[in-house]
Amino acid sequence: MQKLSPFEVSEICDELGEPHPKNIEQVHGGDIHSAWKIEFANKKLFLKRNERNKNFLEFEKYCLQNLRMHSNKTNLIIPEVIAFKNFKNVEILLMEWIDMQNFDQKNLGKGLGEMHLQSTESNTKNFGYPIEGFIGLTDQKKGWENNWIDCFLNLRIIPQLSILKSNFLDIETIDKVKKKIRSELLNHEAINTLIHGDLWAGNIGIDKSGRGVIFDPACWWADNEVDIAMTKLFGGFGREFYEEYHKIFPVKKGFEKRIIIYNFYHILNHANMFGGSYFNQVKDYVQSILKM
Repeated sequence: MQKLSPFEVSEICDELGEPHPKNIEQVHGGDIHSAWKIEFANKKLFLKRNERNKNFLEFEKYCLQNLRMHSNKTNLIIPEVIAFKNFKNVEILLMEWIDMQNFDQKNLGKGLGEMHLQSTESNTKNFGYPIEGFIGLTDQKKGWENNWIDCFLNLRIIPQLSILKSNFLDIETIDKVKKKIRSELLNHEAINTLIHGDLWAGNIGIDKSGRGVIFDPACWWADNEVDIAMTKLFGGFGREFYEEYHKIFPVKKGFEKRIIIYNFYHILNHANMFGGSYFNQVKDYVQSILKM
């Protein structure tokens, strides 16, 4: 079992102005970072630790703070960042601890819709993100495009294709896929939204009052449908989630096709991270896109 070093615990206590914690308990579940629940006399905190020599947690901190600017706490909770430290390339991110339970996802859907709407109304002109980020272990490119199609292709799809296993897809097929994506998105009016970016069932929860909780984001400014498409990739989202969300953003014509196009990004990423059966899924997605 990994442990926090005495130096790290001391630095955390100094940062918070707290005595030594009364309890430190490792939390399991993630496969990129190690994590702990830290209890002081009057508060509980969630700590994540990264020593992979990449700024994973600094990016997460930026995303969480960005999302909180647009969220309605009545329905949706984004963990508050308490502190961030970097000790000789070991990142420490401290957040509020949120107790979660099984509950319906009505407020989760409503809260996500409200967050998307509020960010849209902030009137960001361009698509993309100002800082380098990550989707899982893979780099997520920074930059801006004033056109949604260019953003999706240049900043997301093409970088993933460029690191795909050599010769897995030939250049002709790649060109056909890019052209097909462009043609399918040409008649779609994207709604520019600050998205969570990695919205699968492992990154959501419900707090004790029934409010939705989202965490572990990989944010960027994108079409709002990108988040909703990913909720359908691995399942875990209930009917009430979609009902509440679509009261705010009704389903648009052609969404079923765009689910495939937008999730192509995540399937490529999983193939690049894990290989195996995800390579077959990449081929399946390519065929589905080319048949549109």
